[in-house]
Amino acid sequence: MKKILLGVVGFLLLLLCAFGRQQHFRRFELNGYAQGTTYSIIYYAPDSLVSLGQTDSLLQQFDRSVSLYRPNSLISRFNHSAKGIRTDEPLRLLVSRSLQISRETGGLVDPTVKPLVDAWGFGVVKPSHNPTDEEVKNMLRYIGANKISLKGDFLFKKYPEIQLDLNGIAQGYSVDLLASLLERHHIDNYLVELGGELRIKGRKPGNKPFAVGIEGISGDDFAPEPMRRIVEPGDGAITTSGNYRKHHEAGGREVSHLMNPLTGYPVKNEMISITVYARDAITADGYDNGFMAMGLKRTLHFLTKRTDMGAYIVYRKPDGSVADTVTGLFKGIKGF
Repeated sequence: MKKILLGVVGFLLLLLCAFGRQQHFRRFELNGYAQGTTYSIIYYAPDSLVSLGQTDSLLQQFDRSVSLYRPNSLISRFNHSAKGIRTDEPLRLLVSRSLQISRETGGLVDPTVKPLVDAWGFGVVKPSHNPTDEEVKNMLRYIGANKISLKGDFLFKKYPEIQLDLNGIAQGYSVDLLASLLERHHIDNYLVELGGELRIKGRKPGNKPFAVGIEGISGDDFAPEPMRRIVEPGDGAITTSGNYRKHHEAGGREVSHLMNPLTGYPVKNEMISITVYARDAITADGYDNGFMAMGLKRTLHFLTKRTDMGAYIVYRKPDGSVADTVTGLFKGIKGF
């Protein structure tokens, strides 16, 4: 009995020491610009363990691998190569995960989609017109995850015309890299946000959870309205894909920035947005565009088989009204 009591007392003392240390945690915030957008990091620690210089350096190094805006980046060199290039770890990992997700989504996520993105006006260089049906047909000859392959650290392409665009997954991975940087410095309570993609771990002092907002839609023009939901997701990642922010008008209709790699045309269905919750941001970000292309019914069916992801979906009903639904892990999040 004495040993048990001593053990309990020791455990309580450890808890009190841990609580005492947490009380001395300070709030640190880093804000920067990367990948054509802003990023923000909030973390709680006894001291300033990670600086803006470190996070900027990490993101600049990442851009040297996968930025389409850098002519000398590895991905740009691949796109201009005849047969392929040797990769570094970020490019190799992103391509490998993209190929895996492409298989699981039936080709609706495709890393070789860049020619379509460019042709429909969402690339680095803007075209003078939207592509004709014949031009789309010709481009599809060079679209397809089966037209590239990784062998060791070499990424091969089947045709010189094949080009990569990893923007649909790269931001999520960069959020994970920032989270890993924090954790290497023993920071276990943080919120990382880049371009709207989030990664969260731990809690704020006083055992308060991190809360995040999910944007809603108002009216027929899909104008963003004040946050539709305020949720407390706990440890994990949240990313969002939607048709209501990045688009342009052509021929009297809105053209989405999301491409269907199987048809060669922008995605057009009942989906307005999907917010995915997963263990890490590369997973959530890697699937969210694919779910938009799948449509509501296929996405709901897909997610019933997954225990590692959940989603909050906003969609247009047949009568034109806007509705929403939640699946899987999202059902357990406070705020739903």
